[in-house]
Amino acid sequence: MDAIAQQPPRTDAEGFTALLRQHRGIVYKVAATYARGVDDREDLAQEIAAALWRAWPRYDPARSFSTWMYRVALNVGISHLRGDGRRRRHLVPLDAELHDAAGEDDHERDQHLRLLRGFIATLDPLNRALLLLYLDDRGSREIAEVLGISESNVTTRVGRLKQRIRDHVAPATND
Repeated sequence: MDAIAQQPPRTDAEGFTALLRQHRGIVYKVAATYARGVDDREDLAQEIAAALWRAWPRYDPARSFSTWMYRVALNVGISHLRGDGRRRRHLVPLDAELHDAAGEDDHERDQHLRLLRGFIATLDPLNRALLLLYLDDRGSREIAEVLGISESNVTTRVGRLKQRIRDHVAPATND
């Protein structure tokens, strides 16, 4: 459990800021998973931070801060995806990371990353969240808690996602 999270609930900005700073990678991972362009990712990261601040007084320090943070962040990300998806269905913004990576020598790795990102973009919000948590090395118990599903459901879904990834990547790498 997070050391800071074991303390009594804080309503002050200092305690919230310290935890947010410590776990800011979660905000960026969720934003990168649920928003396509650089500006959209930045906006979503700010929306997530604002939602975390609004939910902060209700945070239960008996629970892991990072698990709680994932739950809030994923809910904001999924809401963003649902609201934004209809308007942006036909837009394909330039992905700055891929543009910057174009100069790197490891073409095969870049191709695999593009394939994985493309696959993730096709997933429904629940499977996208599940894969994000799995790729972040979260255990089945924590994933189940964050997503509100059973551990056995997590294990089954992860197995199915792995197979779907293999099926998605295999034809592209055999070209």
